Amino acid sequence: MQVLSGEKEQEALCFIKEAAMLAACNASCKRSKCGSVIVKEGKIIGEGFNSPPAGDESQRRCDNSKSQYHPKVTDKTCCVHAEQRAIMDALKNNADKIAGSILYFVRLDDEGKEAVSGSPYCTICSKMALDAGVKEFVLRHEQGVCAYNTKEYNDISFAYCEK
Repeated sequence: MQVLSGEKEQEALCFIKEAAMLAACNASCKRSKCGSVIVKEGKIIGEGFNSPPAGDESQRRCDNSKSQYHPKVTDKTCCVHAEQRAIMDALKNNADKIAGSILYFVRLDDEGKEAVSGSPYCTICSKMALDAGVKEFVLRHEQGVCAYNTKEYNDISFAYCEK
């Protein structure tokens, strides 16, 4: 993991803000509002937010209860994750650009403000990003905006699940 600074941090904050706007406007998950953008050469090539699969909006099964899930279950909603949706969007519309791209992710708090993300834990998203050719995951931590090589992100996610 690398804590970004200077121009790289400022650029990342701009894309995180784009992801936050996607989450605020589109995410319909009852547990958490998340957004993600995938960027290549300074341009957004994929966008995502978390909500139920297309056509399943009326069948929402997620809620705010955290007690109903086993602690090792990483997918705690009925929703498509923001990262998954951004990867699918990039593959549909910019498949030739996804290799070597950067995925920016943000979670919003209960007031709709950008929140600090925890350590990587979702093997569903990390495997999908790795397989699609995404080069880096960028998210906000307590120590600042951080970039992970996608392989590193995947390894940390699996280590979390093995605890």
